[in-house]
Amino acid sequence: MQFPKPTAFAAALGVTFCLLQPVAARQVTSSHNTPTPSTEKKEPAKPASSEATLAVPAADVPKAPTSSQNDQSPFKVQVNEVIVPITVTDEKGRFVTDLDQKDFQVFEDNRPQEIRFFTRERSQPVVIGFLLDMSNASRIHWKNFQDASVELIQTLLTGDKKYSGYLIDYAQDAEVAVNTTNDADPMVDKIRKLKPGGGSALFDAVYLACTSRKLVQGEPIEPRRIIVIIGDGHDDASKHSLEQVIELAQRNLVTVYCISTQAFGFTNQSDQNLVRLAQETGGRVVYPLGDVYKDTDGYLSHPSDDGNYALTVDTGAYRSAVDGRMYHAIADVAGEVTTQYIIRYVSDNPSTKSYRNVRVVVDLGNVKVRARKGYYANPVTP
Repeated sequence: MQFPKPTAFAAALGVTFCLLQPVAARQVTSSHNTPTPSTEKKEPAKPASSEATLAVPAADVPKAPTSSQNDQSPFKVQVNEVIVPITVTDEKGRFVTDLDQKDFQVFEDNRPQEIRFFTRERSQPVVIGFLLDMSNASRIHWKNFQDASVELIQTLLTGDKKYSGYLIDYAQDAEVAVNTTNDADPMVDKIRKLKPGGGSALFDAVYLACTSRKLVQGEPIEPRRIIVIIGDGHDDASKHSLEQVIELAQRNLVTVYCISTQAFGFTNQSDQNLVRLAQETGGRVVYPLGDVYKDTDGYLSHPSDDGNYALTVDTGAYRSAVDGRMYHAIADVAGEVTTQYIIRYVSDNPSTKSYRNVRVVVDLGNVKVRARKGYYANPVTP
């Protein structure tokens, strides 16, 4: 199913074509530019098990002057077309795919909003950025995550023109290794040749994904933008900060998912970087090695000659556990990307705040709703 074009959607809402046609055009154009990070301090939305938040950048559109304006100078009004990708799971983490529009409520800064468009169709157009950690920290489990990256890419990019992707690898620097394509083979070939080593410029990789690769026609409205980070969250080489790239991802309508390379028995404070990136943009973090060793005899009791950096485990239970967890991690992320509800509404919020909190409520027990925590809007300029 193709989403209606922004102009057609505007007509359905009773908003004139002269309002929403510039909105879509500016949104696509703005993704090439580097926004200046906002200095305004925002209050984080309060999490709830059955609530989530989200939204989209706004655009200022000229409006005809009134008769009382003697100078005939135009003034601007704000038009916010808010696009809301939402994932709903039950208490066991299974996707809930049979909800209807009536099951959702949307609030922006606690003001109820009218849902004007709703779909739950799978296989919605998506452009996916695969960000691969090539730092020294990834050496320990490199083969596992090399294979996981290849499998995830092949799972999501099957030749369907609705799905496209690109590859960014990062160590001391971040670079676009393969630009946007529908073909998985160039990325698979590149990953097979990569060898980890060096520092970690994770934040620069996110920045690059939002600003410096070939865009797909229709972004950011259609197709949706996804980033999948395969790494441990550590950053010691970036020129940009975590706060800067979170705001950049929010402004560019990017949802971030993370496959953590952190293993059981190791402490990693940088994991919070992955958590922040995912939670602030409506994604999630999965941990395929989070507890993979805890029931495997000999994991911590038989260290190898490499000391504390690598531990030898008997191949049977170890290999089976790793393969099983990797498979589930890939299935979880692929399911998140392809199994989402999409809601659109036009904001009636008169607020002049730059950052808006949006809350989506599903009035059902034992479900978890994931979406963005907010969006940045342009202030109304008289």
